[in-house]
Amino acid sequence: MTYEEARAFLDSCNQYAGEFTLEPLRAMLEKLGNPERQLSFVHIAGTNGKGSVLAFVSTALKEAGYRVGRYISPTIFSYRERIQVNEAYISREDLTLLAERIRAAGEELLAEGKRHPTTFEAETALALLWFAEQHCDLVVLEVGRGGLTDATNVVENTLVAALASISMDHMDFLGSTLGAIAEQKAGIIKPGCTVVSAAQQPEAAEVIRKKAAAFGVPLIWVQPDEIQNRRRGLLRQSFDYRERTEVEISLCGEYQFENAALALEVLDALQEKGYTIPEAAIRRGFQNTVWRGRFSVLSEKPLFLMDGAHNRDAAARLRECIVNYLPGKRLLFIIGILKDKEYGELLRQTAPLAAQILTITPPDNPRALSAKELAAEAKRYCAHVRAAESIREAVDTARSLAGEEDVILAFGSLSYLGELARTVSASL
Repeated sequence: MTYEEARAFLDSCNQYAGEFTLEPLRAMLEKLGNPERQLSFVHIAGTNGKGSVLAFVSTALKEAGYRVGRYISPTIFSYRERIQVNEAYISREDLTLLAERIRAAGEELLAEGKRHPTTFEAETALALLWFAEQHCDLVVLEVGRGGLTDATNVVENTLVAALASISMDHMDFLGSTLGAIAEQKAGIIKPGCTVVSAAQQPEAAEVIRKKAAAFGVPLIWVQPDEIQNRRRGLLRQSFDYRERTEVEISLCGEYQFENAALALEVLDALQEKGYTIPEAAIRRGFQNTVWRGRFSVLSEKPLFLMDGAHNRDAAARLRECIVNYLPGKRLLFIIGILKDKEYGELLRQTAPLAAQILTITPPDNPRALSAKELAAEAKRYCAHVRAAESIREAVDTARSLAGEEDVILAFGSLSYLGELARTVSASL
């Protein structure tokens, strides 16, 4: 099997999609020797902020000397980005060898008349197998979607279940109310873990409270009013939280203060469980954390930013960032999004701020909303809207229209941001 054949095999596993249940993945992991039982986990669910919290926690743990697995989705720059140890991607060779083992296990399941795992489930099995073979001290897992029936919830040794901000998203799958969505997200809570949660809306908070109480596990809440002295910047920020002062982070955006505070609570919970994480390692880790695609700078003069905002809560946070970080700036937006997202709400909150909007169709995605449809909706809020034929055209047009002091901001679906970043970088 070549690497290309391994990728094709994994992609083909979605032909086995059916009822959402963890049983096919559990059966596959049993055939693989249950690698997940050799590992301990920080499991992160939520609507927005999961990736940033994962990045803060895993980077700090690496600085503390631990061997740390990362499992993330979706990815921006590389398929192999989703499976990392100490921020190094799984190699093409290792992925190929493990895919062969996944395929063999899948063939055994089919021969026994059992269901074969889907693509994401097979990828999760592959990641867990690699993390075990790499002898990871801890694995930081980002939920793919929801929590309760998400493939990542097959793990048992959860030390900390972290819940980032919960809001309305994936309603067709997770439920039409905040409470129903929170039930899915809180499904990652396990006996013996510590639950750490961002501040939540009352309906979601009550669900989390009840779930933690049902398992008799500790529940720690981030206290936003204890995030003090926020010092904002596009490249560096700092804040005080509880007894910690001048915690410096390299991630930009108003919401990163809350994400960083949640990460601090996770690290403190791990210390309560016996992990040694020196304060100096936490501070180095937060300074060195990189998580591109979240209000991150691609180039300067004109300033070019990108952000993965694609739902109503993220749109509100993005608008907050624009107001706080870019006051008085002339703004040019590049937007691409999937048709199953609340793009009307995204535009309502952000489009009135733009002097010019360029829409694109996220490439190679059957769920993509066309640039023309998005442009038609955007014209309700902004007089100057143009549908671009490609990402390259959108980038070139935005740069031709922007003055040196203007700001270009690309946002929407994460699926196109990797190509956009490469396009911007190649044209510098």
